Amino acid sequence: MNGVLPDSEIRKLIDSGAISASPAIIPEQVQPASLDLRLGRTAYRLRASFLAGRGRRVTDRLADFRMHQMDLTDGAVLERGCVYLVPLMERLALPAGLTAVANAKSSTGRLDLLTRLVADDGTEFDRLPDSYDGPLYAEICPRSFSVLVRPGMRLNQLRLRRGQAILSDAELAELNAREPLVGGEALIDQGLGFSVDLRPGSGDLVGYRARPHSGVIDLDRIGAYDAREFWDELRTTDGRLILDPGAFYILVSRESVAIPADCAAEMAPYLAMVGEFRVHYAGFFDPGFGIGEAGQGARGVLEVRCHEAPFVLEHGQVVGRLVYERMAARPDRLYGAGIASNYQGQGLKLAKQFR
Repeated sequence: MNGVLPDSEIRKLIDSGAISASPAIIPEQVQPASLDLRLGRTAYRLRASFLAGRGRRVTDRLADFRMHQMDLTDGAVLERGCVYLVPLMERLALPAGLTAVANAKSSTGRLDLLTRLVADDGTEFDRLPDSYDGPLYAEICPRSFSVLVRPGMRLNQLRLRRGQAILSDAELAELNAREPLVGGEALIDQGLGFSVDLRPGSGDLVGYRARPHSGVIDLDRIGAYDAREFWDELRTTDGRLILDPGAFYILVSRESVAIPADCAAEMAPYLAMVGEFRVHYAGFFDPGFGIGEAGQGARGVLEVRCHEAPFVLEHGQVVGRLVYERMAARPDRLYGAGIASNYQGQGLKLAKQFR
């Protein structure tokens, strides 16, 4: 069946050697609808981001852009504002009919750690064509904080598809009628629209803005850092927030959304012409997101960067959409159900490294 491959089919691809790695893939990498990718032992500092280009390999282009090589074995700092390329432990030999798309993991996006998949013969980031056979690389650019990384860390993830998987607006409306995807009226327009919450139910805290010149974050240290050393709290009583050019924000959606067990979703920007900002597109939503005992959905955290001019965001302004895809089969496990799901039932929440 066409659709996004569930965990059971990902494991079959691993067993067959279509997905391989050194060292071997561990069970914790397999998520309900994706595979976590691990950093290898070497990083290359680059003078510029690049794509391999049609008919060319990443290793052939590396000599043009590398500045120096770093050993990650004992940990190494990737500095804010610099660009790095890290060969990943995994490689692919996809069977005919399968394509793949990559995205940053939730904590990666919440740290403003731009992480994109690069591959041989590539003309765009984060996309692998039908039957791709070759190595994988992560391009990493820390934009707000310098970070300490080690081999085996999982910053991005891979979703595999067979055929057409995206639900049309008509199909999405039918699904919403059967299984409500959002509390209240659903805005369906090339996906499920969502807006920003700047009038919280209690208090006046609406988000966080990354502080410049903060310290280094060790990605392995969970709950280790005082949020006040890295983030400014944002408060408003009038439902408006002025975004500063170049600044990075953590906000939250007004809507609570749900992803049924036979669907997956991806967060996508709304329209570039609606304002001088962009919602970060680190956003795979796994089957089962927002579906707990209460069944009331969970709000989406918004990673927002303002561009050239200050811009006013107002409560309820539409800022993005969730593009829903059908699963090829239901996964064996759902998000939040018996697996380490850090953000199930979330509201406004920073990355897991902060307390």
